[in-house]
Parts: sequence; structure tokens; C-alpha cells
Amino acid sequence: MPIIVSAMKRVRQAKKKTERNHQFLSRMRSFMKNILNLAKSGETKKASALLPETLKAIDMAEKKNLIHKNNASRKKSLVSRAVNESGVKKKDEEALKA
Repeated sequence: MPIIVSAMKRVRQAKKKTERNHQFLSRMRSFMKNILNLAKSGETKKASALLPETLKAIDMAEKKNLIHKNNASRKKSLVSRAVNESGVKKKDEEALKA
């Protein structure tokens, strides 16, 4: 534990910052998990509706330097591709039924 007053203050500030950052990361991860599960189960409309919020959460994490810009791009690509492919799979299944 620090003894100097300014060091104590830095510890308090770091704790607040860590909690704030955790909220942004947790929100991003939750959105990604939800949208990937929806896309996997074939619920394309729900996944498409959730896509803008997910991309926004990823962009916010990138903007706050919580994730690297390439990591953010990779995550956005993964999510977008999952939603698009779920729509294609659903159409293929409907075509096979007909």
C-alpha cells in the first residue's frame, strides 16, 4: 500500500478507471455472445436488429483503447459475417424444404 498521498490518489483513480473499463468490455463481450448465439440458432432478424448496438460497443472499446484497432476490426468482421451467413443458411434451408 502506498504511503505518499499522490500515490494513494493514483490507486483510487486506477480502481475507478478499471471498473469503468470493465463495464465497456463486459458490454461488448455480452453483445458479441448474444449476437453469435442468435446467428447460430438462425434467428436472423433478431441478430440483424442487434448488429448496430454490437458494432457500437466494439467501437467504444476501441476508442477507449481497451482493445487494439485490428482486434476491433476482426471482431466486427466476425459478427457481421455470422449475421450474414445465418441469413444465407436460413434461405438455403427454406429452399431445401420447398
